[in-house]
Formats: sequence, C-alpha cells, structure tokens
Amino acid sequence: MDYKKSKAPVNTVTRNIMDLCEDTGNIYESVAIIAKRANQISVQIKEDLSKKLAEFASYNDSLEEVFENREQIEISRYYEKLPKPSLLATQEFVEGKIYWRDPARDSQQSANSEGERLS
Repeated sequence: MDYKKSKAPVNTVTRNIMDLCEDTGNIYESVAIIAKRANQISVQIKEDLSKKLAEFASYNDSLEEVFENREQIEISRYYEKLPKPSLLATQEFVEGKIYWRDPARDSQQSANSEGERLS
C-alpha cells in the first residue's frame, strides 16, 4: 500500500470522540482496533524500509569504508515524512476501511438467533 497517497494528516488532529465510537459503541474498543491496525501498518512500513535499505548494506569488516549513499538518504527521508502509523490507522477507521469483528459478540448473537429458532 502506498501510504504517501493516504489522506491521513501528517500532524496530530483533534477528533470528536463520538465519531470514533459510532461503529463500535465503545471508545475503548475503537481505540483498541485503531491500535492493532497501527501496529500492522508499522510492521509493514518497517519491512518495506528494511528491504529497501538491505540493498545498500555492505558486509565489510572495515569501519573505514563507511560512506553516505545519497539514494539511501532519500529513502530514509521519504519514510520519515510519512504520516505516523497511528494517524494512518485512525484515518482508515474513520473512513470505514478497517474490517474488524468481535468473536465474543458474534458467538453471542449466533446463540441468541439459535434460541429464537428453537422457541
């Protein structure tokens, strides 16, 4: 996913709590969902960055051969300018792009529907 094309703000934005808990009915559940998605995004970004920087890795034992690579610096700057994973996850949640489910709630609803069928 290209996170640079995301509409997520680069800086912190004040959000209405009621908008965040609209889908779940619970602000804590909403924050937990956003946090889990932020962790997923963070891992994905880190893997992408590691793959790109691995191309520039030198396996020499000499400390004298350390040099700055302009491409490596540009890649690092690109990732530094990206919105933080928490901001990306919050924007995805607000836009309804995150799929989430509560297994406890799903099993409770299925048990209730079975009870209704038996009555």
